[in-house]
Amino acid sequence: VCAAVLLKDMKLMDVKLGQLPSWVAMRDFTPGGIVGAMRRGYDRYYNKYINVKKGGLAGLSMVLAGYVVVSYIWSYSHI
Repeated sequence: VCAAVLLKDMKLMDVKLGQLPSWVAMRDFTPGGIVGAMRRGYDRYYNKYINVKKGGLAGLSMVLAGYVVVSYIWSYSHI
């Protein structure tokens, strides 16, 4: 038996292209909703790459790579 999932509860990767405008319209774009989404993203990243039993350099190298990209964008804003 396959249970139907509401469009509101679907992850972005599970949304079909035709459903995308409706899915985006259901998102919470209030300041609290945006902060909540950023918090969930940080928690997901932290638990996947930082808070592990046997850690590696993957999580920290992604943060460093992100910092390099942002620094490049800020330094060369004319591009």
